[in-house]
Amino acid sequence: MKYKSFYPLLLNAVRSSNNVGKAIALIFALFLYSCTSKTPQAVAPAPPALPVASVTSGTETTFQEYPAAIEGTVNVEVRPQVSGSLEKVYVDEGAFVNAGQPIFKINDQQYRASLNNAIAAQHSAEAALINAQLEVERLTPLVQNKVISEFQLKSAKATAQVAKANIEQAKANVSTASINLGYTLIKAPVSGYIGRLAKKQGSLVAPADVDALTQLSDVHDVHVYFSLGEKDFVNFKEQYPGQTLNDKLKQLPAVKLILADNTEYARLGKIDVIDGQFDKTTGAITVRAKFPNPQGLLRSGNTGKIRLSLQHENTLVVPQIATIEVQDKIFVFALADSNKVKKQAITVIGKTGTNYLVKDGIKAGDQIVLSGLDRLQEGAVIAPQRATDKVAKN
Repeated sequence: MKYKSFYPLLLNAVRSSNNVGKAIALIFALFLYSCTSKTPQAVAPAPPALPVASVTSGTETTFQEYPAAIEGTVNVEVRPQVSGSLEKVYVDEGAFVNAGQPIFKINDQQYRASLNNAIAAQHSAEAALINAQLEVERLTPLVQNKVISEFQLKSAKATAQVAKANIEQAKANVSTASINLGYTLIKAPVSGYIGRLAKKQGSLVAPADVDALTQLSDVHDVHVYFSLGEKDFVNFKEQYPGQTLNDKLKQLPAVKLILADNTEYARLGKIDVIDGQFDKTTGAITVRAKFPNPQGLLRSGNTGKIRLSLQHENTLVVPQIATIEVQDKIFVFALADSNKVKKQAITVIGKTGTNYLVKDGIKAGDQIVLSGLDRLQEGAVIAPQRATDKVAKN
């Protein structure tokens, strides 16, 4: 209540009282006036108490993933060597076959007939040779006794030589016919899984066909191909010892394969081949890793991702929760003089767990605010609560 509301009451009290009463009334009035005339003082809020911790450095490992294509160690197109009607198909798509197992049969009647003709021609040539040799034997004594001229004997011997050549040619024809007959039974060249069957039973097939009969993949082991950009390739090879690339390959750690459903393949692989040159179109180099596949879980044509590990020596570690991102830049609030905070941009070179790996912008030993960043402004004063432990590493 303000003093003006008491003024009529005080005036009546002074008029109706004695001197003592007047004095008391005046003192009371002065007291009310002094209380109501003072302006209340604003109290400054206390600085917020926020946790801070020191930035540490050390050796950290990051992982980079690259799209990859999976192929069997052997991928063979099965094609016919002779033309004909596909008489039998012994396997189904996706079946596993062993090397040498029959998989297709082409009608062999014409090739069997060709073989029989070739054999008959060989027998005829052999008989011609016998006749030529008999003629030589008959003429030899006659020449010795000078009954006939030597020219006739030489002609007979030449005929015998021609007969021998005819036999060799006939044998070659028999061999060719036998090979063609053998081509009518198509066998698996390697052990593996049958792919799609482009031709069905009864189809006409020929060596000139555009499509193969099928593809056979040996996936006991698989090759996983992926590409590294020039910068990634340089960083990747520089962290392993060795004078040559082959020496470095021996030092490379095992790699992981991430399948299409983002699960890790149970077995580790080994990088064994790096392409000889970069692709001018993509600016990348192809790298091959070999993975064991004893259960046949991986097939040619599968896709996935190769996960590579990269070592970072003496790198700074900052928790992601202690950063804010503004316009594609990442900042931390570093503790400066007089407990003021400074908004500092940092350069992130990778992630490990829930931490950022920082290249520059801060240095080891700097104090940064760990939480409450959304309420901070440049130059704000805080009451730092220093953690007993250093910045956690995941």
